[in-house]
Order: sequence, then C-alpha cells, then structure tokens
Amino acid sequence: MQTVPTPKAPMPLQALQWILDPVGYMEKNFNRYGDIFQSFLLWGGTAPLVMVNEPKAVQYILTHDTGKELTAPGDVNQLLEPLIGRQNLMLLSGTQHRNRRQLVMPPFHGERLKAYGQMIQQITQNVIEQWPTRESVNVRLTMQKITMRVILEAVFGLHQGDRYQQLEHLLSTRLDMTATPLASALVFLPWLQKDFGPWSPGSRLHKLAAQTDQLLFAEIQERRAHPDLNRTDILSLLLAAKDEAGKGLTDQDLRDELMALLVAGHETTATALTWAIYWIHSLPEVQQKVRAELDTVSNPTDPSSFLQLPYLTAVCNETLRIHPVAMLTFPRRVEVPMKLCGYPLEPGMLLLGSIYLIHHRPDLYPQPHQFRPERFLEQQFSPYEFMPFGGGVRRCVGAALAQYEMKIVLGTILSQMDLVLLNKHPVQPARRGVTLGPKQPVEVKKVRIHSASKSLLEV
Repeated sequence: MQTVPTPKAPMPLQALQWILDPVGYMEKNFNRYGDIFQSFLLWGGTAPLVMVNEPKAVQYILTHDTGKELTAPGDVNQLLEPLIGRQNLMLLSGTQHRNRRQLVMPPFHGERLKAYGQMIQQITQNVIEQWPTRESVNVRLTMQKITMRVILEAVFGLHQGDRYQQLEHLLSTRLDMTATPLASALVFLPWLQKDFGPWSPGSRLHKLAAQTDQLLFAEIQERRAHPDLNRTDILSLLLAAKDEAGKGLTDQDLRDELMALLVAGHETTATALTWAIYWIHSLPEVQQKVRAELDTVSNPTDPSSFLQLPYLTAVCNETLRIHPVAMLTFPRRVEVPMKLCGYPLEPGMLLLGSIYLIHHRPDLYPQPHQFRPERFLEQQFSPYEFMPFGGGVRRCVGAALAQYEMKIVLGTILSQMDLVLLNKHPVQPARRGVTLGPKQPVEVKKVRIHSASKSLLEV
C-alpha cells in the first residue's frame, strides 16, 4: 500500500535542520515530495507528523476537525507551555477551547477594535519622535517597542508607570531569549528549560517567569478589587466576561491568556512590520506607489484613513504571504482511518498545514519569491490559499487587530517621513522561536520629514 512520502534523513538530523533552517527544510521536502510528506519536527511527542501544503487538502483538514474524522487538540502544543502557561486558547481542547474562544473573541472585533486606533497611532508617534536624524535605526527594535506598548495598553490596560516599565523590560527580555535559530532550541528541547544553576538558560527563564508573574497577578488582583466598567482594555473585558453558566476566568486563566496574547500579538506583529518596512524600501516602485497613495489621505492624523487604502493593504498582505510569521497551522489529529492526497492516514497521526509552502506554491503565486503586492489587487485568494493567521477553530483571535495595527503603524510612519534602507545585501528569513523573522537586522535612516502642509523638509 502506498504510504505518505517520508524523508530518508535520520530523525535527529531532520530535527536539527527544522530548528536551524526551517525554510530550507520545507522547501527541500516540497521540491522532492510535493503536496504531502511525513516529517519529524519535535512536536507532538512520538506521533507521526504529516506536513500538507495542498490548499484543498488543508481546507479539508481545517473544516473537518469537529471530533469525528479529525480533532484540534491543544495538548500537542505543549512546547509553548513554559512560556504561555496551560490555561489558554492555544493549549485548551474541545468544549473548554470553544467556550474560552467565545469569551476572548469579542474584544478583537467591531467597535472595540476601533477604540484602539487612536492609541496605536499615538504610541507610534511617541516612538518615532525619538528616532535620530540621519543615523541608523534598527527597525525591529523600534517595531517591538511599538507593538509591546500596544499590548501593554490595549490588552493589559497598563499605562506609563513603574509596573508598565518593569513588564516592558521583562517581557522583551524573555522573548529575546529565543531570538536566533540556535537559541530557539530552548523552545524545542525541554531539558534546556531546566534550572541547572545560575549559568543556565533554564535558570534565567524561571527567574524571568517568576518576576513577570508577580507583576501580572498583582495587576489582576488590583483590577478585581477595583473594577471599572468604563475601561476598554482586553484584560478589563475578560475580567467581566462570563460563560453560559455565569462563570468567569480565574487569575491563572487570565495570566495565561495575557501571555498567549502577548506572544501571538507582540512578536508576530513586530516581525511583520519589520518585513514591510524592508520590502517597501527595497523596491523603489513599491515605495513610490505607497507614497502616492498616502499623499491622497486628507487627514493623516485620523488613523482610520489608512485602513481602506488598497495598495497599502496589498503591501501588508504580500508581506504576510512572502514571510508568514507563523509557518504552520496548529496540528490536527487523525481519529479514524482516512485518505488525504491519495495517501492512507492512520488514527493518531498529526496533520500540519504548511502556511509557508502554500504561500510559495508557484501554481498559486507565480515567481513566489518576488515581492509583488499587485497579486492582491489582481486576484482574490481563498482563506486556504492565503492564510497568514491559520484557519478553522484555531485561527488567530487577534488577526483583525494585527492587520489593523500594521496599516496604522505603517501609514503613520510613512506619511510623516522618508526613510532609506541601509542594508547592502538582501535580508533572509530565519527562525526566531516558533516564528520566522529577518536573519539580519533591518537598518534604516530618516532622511526627510513631511510637514503638516505636506511639503518636504530636508533634515
């Protein structure tokens, strides 16, 4: 009987390549095996892992995970537990997951989302005002500062003060511990997370976690003691949320959801913004089109004016296509014998949709390694052909906020200043924890600012 193609390299070697060079690993196996292949990614224990990149097959996986043929178990995501805890959307399953999702989703949509626009623009303004003139600026560090402050204010409900500053420092330090492919082994090799003494990464990890938790639990307890129904931050809304039985979230639930939202919303959005700035300033024709569209905005101090710009939206989409921050969907488990792409699958197998490979299929995206925003103006892609936020019941709850934030941050920066890219060589993607980010720092300098009257001022 025909079985799912399997790479011949020893499992430890595959695991090492997946940690150090995930793009190379996926592209090599796609070129060799095509739509589906078995892999070894240090995910899910001993269960066989199958990576799928054919859009209709991925659609089937993500729309049939209701418990009969396939399930969407949270326990297979346990490699994230040391960072985000266990009581959150990423690790819950079944009814628990569905109920929690109903509690968490509302703050990220509709009028609640609009309330964050002015705040995102003001944070961006405050950060870029500190940019030096004609000196190198590390784009990622700047974007991290913006997205961290958006999380602290919009999600955690914190504003400038001692606890705000401590959390900003601790959370940034914790995420930077997996900033390189080699350091990312800390995520995939649990024994590295053990405390072997002050010199070990595990010791530092535990110390940072304890300090962070002390601050988060103190904030949660203060907010419980002094509820304010007029607050619109997500922590306040979650504190007030009740399920059908009238039960709210515990302190541990809230802490774990806050950490999950931090990881999903800060690191990923900062990476996407960094790539967007890089590509806009790498390609003069893209920069000219973005600039021309922004020049049509009558009131750039209104953050909503950036949301409906077609070319800026296309730039954001193409950024998320060519460098999807999340490379894979969360796993689905096979529950009954079935066939996919013509191959038999057995119960217990875990299926992963490869977002990266779908976004680089030449039959969907001709010349897939070329950055061309026009793709999204010429054609509409299905949710299983363009899926930077995953799909199905585990699609990222913060997808709307991330897209909203990208447009406002980019619109605010680019409508106020001209930047020049300082990188002399193309920037390549590389692993950053469980995500995909720039291998080298993206460096720019500010060369001109735009006055309120839109005349250009040399600086």
